[in-house]
Amino acid sequence: MVSSLPISLQRISKDLDVRVIAPYYQQVRNQYGAGMKFVGSVEVTLNWRSLYCGVFQTERDGVTYYFIDNEHYFDRAKCYDYFDDGERFAFFSKAVLSVLELIDFVPDVIHAHDWQTALIPIYLKTTQADAYPGIRTVYTIHNIEYQGKFLLDALVDVLDLREEDYGVVEYHSAINLVKGAIVCADRITTVSPSYADEIKVAGGYGLEPILSMHSSKLAGIINGIDLNLYDPATDHTLTRTFTQDTLEGKAVNKRELQALFGLPISSHTPVLCMISRLVSHKGLDLLITIMEELISDDVQFLLLGTGDHNYELFFNEMSIRYPDKIAVNIAYNPEISNKIYAGADMMLMPSLSEPCGLSQMIACRYATVPIVRATGGLKDTIRDCRNGDGNGFLFQHYDAAEFLSTIRQAIHLYTFYEDDWRNLMREAMRSDFGWDLSAKAYAEFYAALRK
Repeated sequence: MVSSLPISLQRISKDLDVRVIAPYYQQVRNQYGAGMKFVGSVEVTLNWRSLYCGVFQTERDGVTYYFIDNEHYFDRAKCYDYFDDGERFAFFSKAVLSVLELIDFVPDVIHAHDWQTALIPIYLKTTQADAYPGIRTVYTIHNIEYQGKFLLDALVDVLDLREEDYGVVEYHSAINLVKGAIVCADRITTVSPSYADEIKVAGGYGLEPILSMHSSKLAGIINGIDLNLYDPATDHTLTRTFTQDTLEGKAVNKRELQALFGLPISSHTPVLCMISRLVSHKGLDLLITIMEELISDDVQFLLLGTGDHNYELFFNEMSIRYPDKIAVNIAYNPEISNKIYAGADMMLMPSLSEPCGLSQMIACRYATVPIVRATGGLKDTIRDCRNGDGNGFLFQHYDAAEFLSTIRQAIHLYTFYEDDWRNLMREAMRSDFGWDLSAKAYAEFYAALRK
């Protein structure tokens, strides 16, 4: 989102000066460091610590990017999941406000994302309220399951808040940074309209009362995808590029995909796929429940992803037991994922919860028909073709039997109604999942806050 949204904002509105500020992660340093300009440095105070903060700058696609440098915090193999994440992102949040004078840019609106930047709207309403009274904030929740929870002891020493700020961030006898951001931000968004409704009622992981209390600030805006990055007509990773008018190119990619994964090459056998983190809310228990019965049909199944060890073991074992039916790659590999999108026939997304989801949009772009559960962004982006003019299959309940029945209806259409299936593929490819509509909605948010 932070990659694509600013570019769309700059394109649709010449009145906006959109800039991005992020940690100078090791991955960024390694890939883009040679083209960076060093702007300068400041000292950032985090309670009793006085910390070095360098600023690097670059420009891409008309957007200016700043990167906050502190090797102790950010020169690490991963972006997060460290024992000192609270301190790392408290430093980053303080640094964002501390470098505004150095970069000579004081924004009207700061748009912060997820728990890692939740302290920015919190600081602006607490310890930094007098320093930057004019800055307004938009706070986006991408997945409310991850809330930035810490022991109460971290309030002053780690997060550099005051004892009088306790009530802002305390929730259920712990510090909860997402709760604090919901309270302090001027506007709150999440990544689909349906998800915005769900998290106020039963999908808020305990924050439903807080979200309901602040519901007047909350809106759901669907994410988009980069249409240039995911374009089967120009994707250089594919064996054969294709369009709506040259779908025979997809058949070539299917043969190559089957060969790549060591599956029998068969044009009439539908290839089902799943590209996902292997975690429970992705609906993997439904897939596990139906797997034996599903592969008794004439199907092939491909899985790409990493996650919980038990899920990895299960799918690896299934691929060993059924090597002509199931192929598994426990990895994160964007190039392989594009080959799967381009070569598979159907994408399975039986999610228990899905704030937005990108795989179903990318699948549509590559004429791979999504089979999804009606939740969150899946419900907002996929229309059930069984109701008429649809771009995929949508099943309602978190139920294994309904999931299997929906898959089999899709297989039936694929097997016996070739023309209808090709029309469905074209309808999926016509879906507009670009960023411009979402960018316009965010631009309106920013404009309203500036008045």
